[in-house]
Amino acid sequence: MRAMVCDGPGQALRMRHLPVPSPGPGQLLVKVVACGVCRTDLHVLDGELPGIAYPVTPGHEVVGTVERRGVGVTALAVGARIGVPWLGYSCGLCADCREGRENLCATARFHGYTLPGGYADYMLADARYAFALPALLDDVHSAPLMCAGLIGQRALNKAGHARKIGLFGFGAAAHLICQVCVGQGREVYALTRPGDTAAQAFARELGAVWAGDAKPPCLLDAVLIFAPAGELVPLALSSVRRGGAVVCAGIHMSDIPSFPYALLWGERRVESVANLTRQDALDFLAAASTLPLQVHVRAYPLADANRALDDLRHGRLQGAAVLVPGLT
Repeated sequence: MRAMVCDGPGQALRMRHLPVPSPGPGQLLVKVVACGVCRTDLHVLDGELPGIAYPVTPGHEVVGTVERRGVGVTALAVGARIGVPWLGYSCGLCADCREGRENLCATARFHGYTLPGGYADYMLADARYAFALPALLDDVHSAPLMCAGLIGQRALNKAGHARKIGLFGFGAAAHLICQVCVGQGREVYALTRPGDTAAQAFARELGAVWAGDAKPPCLLDAVLIFAPAGELVPLALSSVRRGGAVVCAGIHMSDIPSFPYALLWGERRVESVANLTRQDALDFLAAASTLPLQVHVRAYPLADANRALDDLRHGRLQGAAVLVPGLT
């Protein structure tokens, strides 16, 4: 099989030809049909996450079919269409797991980071961490739901019932959560990179009441930060009302600069989103099946993974990039 592999931090992916793996007990062999390209993949390639054991095959927004089942797997049939997300294992025994916070499990493993991911023709997945997909979208358009959608929904949940929502960084996750917010009757205010008028127009097209590259025109109830830029935190705090929330949704962010306590005072709060749980996946997929989501994607052949990542890094995408192994 083909796999796009990173051999070390800062190195481009290279194509390798590897044996097709065999599923062990409780595992699935998944034939990858589509794999979304996530900013977290850039953090893996750049060596910005701890404990990366190179070489590594990225990819954690996977849509595929069950090719083979290991011993003990009964829930998903051969040929079933499934989604495979970031979380690939949690111990189930620690206090966090027992209390519904398996996303914080100290021994959790993650596809495309500490487990081989979906930038390949085939991958292995623990059957407990794979999900039957609704038929609302085709394979390519379903792939971004498995991370951009899930992590966006988890971030939105932390905003509670906030009516005026700021989305700082309008990429794959924000373009999905914008539609969820609009569908729920919330007002969306989108902040983009300076001068990115295309992204601003895209946000307005999806229902944002304001889009720009400066401070929003009114105080917000909550801001979700999807860009990995720590300097946005003080701006977000200055943009929310007293009692408002700033939610940092990325797995990695540049350092947050110092800011006056007055920005935090008034019971404003800053919190992070870490990973996701299986329940997040079940909840989001159920909710998504009731919404007419427009998932904007650009498809790339597997061999063009470096180009897709470069387009993501330099803001040349509206929506999400998706690798399609069958595309030439």
